[in-house]
Amino acid sequence: MTISICIISFNEEQNIRRCLESATWADEIIVVDSMSQDKTVEIVREYTDNVYQKAWPGYVEQKNFALSKAKGEWILSVDADEEITESLRNEILDEIKKDGAKDGYRIPRRSFYQGRWINHSGYYPDRQLRLFRRKRGHWTGGRVHERVDVQGSIGELKGDLLHYPYKGIISGQLQTVNSFSSLMAEDMYERGKRYHTSLLLLRPTFKFFEVYLLKLGFLDGVAGFIIAVTSAYAMFVRYVKLRELWNRLGNKSAL
Repeated sequence: MTISICIISFNEEQNIRRCLESATWADEIIVVDSMSQDKTVEIVREYTDNVYQKAWPGYVEQKNFALSKAKGEWILSVDADEEITESLRNEILDEIKKDGAKDGYRIPRRSFYQGRWINHSGYYPDRQLRLFRRKRGHWTGGRVHERVDVQGSIGELKGDLLHYPYKGIISGQLQTVNSFSSLMAEDMYERGKRYHTSLLLLRPTFKFFEVYLLKLGFLDGVAGFIIAVTSAYAMFVRYVKLRELWNRLGNKSAL
């Protein structure tokens, strides 16, 4: 059973070595870089010759391009700010050898943020479908929140994929919120999602209580409170930008 680990990158010199070190056990490492301006590609070439530079077309297109370059029977998709644990590696190698192996697997992802591992707040287990048979899966979705569409059976793994988002600090998270909220608002607008003031008032409020109470964010201490507030803020900004799109591009002004 051969396995290809596919990674996309852009200016990830702070993260990419940790990611690649955790991937050296694979039969093949594929990296598609979006024209990084730092030392990302230089670092990647220490680990693999399968490096491709391609201008950014979007998450789905870039990950499918990486998939098209892979030769392994199995694909493990990993982001540059993620790390494969030893327990996950061993579990994957054992699982794909089984006669009854599924066609795809969801993997729990644990994030390190605000100086601690987050165990609640909707951040964990945050299961991601990342392991799949190459001929059975492909990437699909909108501008953000891309996903793997697997034709076949889906299983669950127990080993964690470690995640180091936003450089661990709020300024990194706010940059992501600004970028992702624009893309999500554009997706919503194209789907005909209308803006209503009630969305701006109610959705962010509910999001805070969902993260902090329903998803037990309070058990993550101050970090959980920060996540709840920024999650509500992200929701708020998304609907403000949807309103702006309707005012600028729609047939009539949003209220």
